[in-house]
Amino acid sequence: MNTRVQWSGIDIFIEGDLIISQVSHILKKFQKLLAEHAQPAVTVDLGLVEKIDTAGVVLLQTIEKNAQNQGIEIQWLNTPKPVRQAIDAFSLPPEKGTAELQALKPSFFEIFGNWFYEIGTHLHDLFYLVADTFYYSVNNLLKRHGKRKGEFTNQLMLIGMNAFPIVGMVSFLIGLILALQSAAQLRQFGAAIYVADLISISMAREMGPIMTAIMLAGRSGSAITSEIATMVVTEETDALKSMALNPIQYVLVPKFYAMTVAMPLLTILSIIIGIFGAFVIALTYLDIGLEPFYNQVVNALFLKDILTGLVKSIVFAWLIVILGAYHGFQVRGGAAEVGKATTASVVSSIFAVILADSILGLIFYFGQPVEI
Repeated sequence: MNTRVQWSGIDIFIEGDLIISQVSHILKKFQKLLAEHAQPAVTVDLGLVEKIDTAGVVLLQTIEKNAQNQGIEIQWLNTPKPVRQAIDAFSLPPEKGTAELQALKPSFFEIFGNWFYEIGTHLHDLFYLVADTFYYSVNNLLKRHGKRKGEFTNQLMLIGMNAFPIVGMVSFLIGLILALQSAAQLRQFGAAIYVADLISISMAREMGPIMTAIMLAGRSGSAITSEIATMVVTEETDALKSMALNPIQYVLVPKFYAMTVAMPLLTILSIIIGIFGAFVIALTYLDIGLEPFYNQVVNALFLKDILTGLVKSIVFAWLIVILGAYHGFQVRGGAAEVGKATTASVVSSIFAVILADSILGLIFYFGQPVEI
């Protein structure tokens, strides 16, 4: 039975059910009555409405909105309690105007507070990850449960051995270029032999560790992030937890071990190859033989120079692994978020490596005794 919508002289009364099957009929009838009896205000009597659903609630809001657009004010009369309860429960919130939207614009203190809160949350999660990583790294040395057999060797090959070609090539070119640029200046003062001192010390203390770290941040750090992020997105980490396996202990710790071992070894190779690149320039451009070049390098390098580079390389390795894992575990969403996390991981790792290098450089510089 159709719901009736009639004009009663001053009011429009609706009788029947405001349900989805009647919505189209009621809306057309209502628009026709408003067009025939144009008045600035119209009262609508809902006293005879027996039933209403969510479509009926939306219908009443649509009628009121259309009437306001035509300059007509709608007043609802005799609304039954069940109808009023349905309207209150299912009505859409009113649309905010421009002034209200501007009023909702966050203030400076809200923006600063939200920014401070987000940084605090990220630092909180990062510190927990650092603590768990070091805890399980020590724990895995003492216990066999929760780790994969042979995974350390596998990760050592992926992170270390497979990265050797690119690290070696870059180190050779860095040593070659540094020696070439330095030689052009030192030859003017008859000090070409000191190219060996310059390159050996710079490669051992700075260029070797930092260039190796940047290469591994872009190569291995991004791989760690993408692997862990994919596991989070595909709920593999949840599956590990359901099997009583900690994802940090099971997935991250072998990578942590491998990076800790591989980074110093690659740094040593980077130093040697960089010095060899300098020797190529010394031999071909400066006419310096192998024996004087070797003696100069041995006399210039001290144990503290090698240890400085190795300490830096270990710190860089930990930063790359932890930041890569952090961005991977923070991923929420789909495949697009994996790419964003990988990009953020590489950028933050390189920044952290350079920042750590600056801090360690100052510590080692001011910590060494001054010779007079």
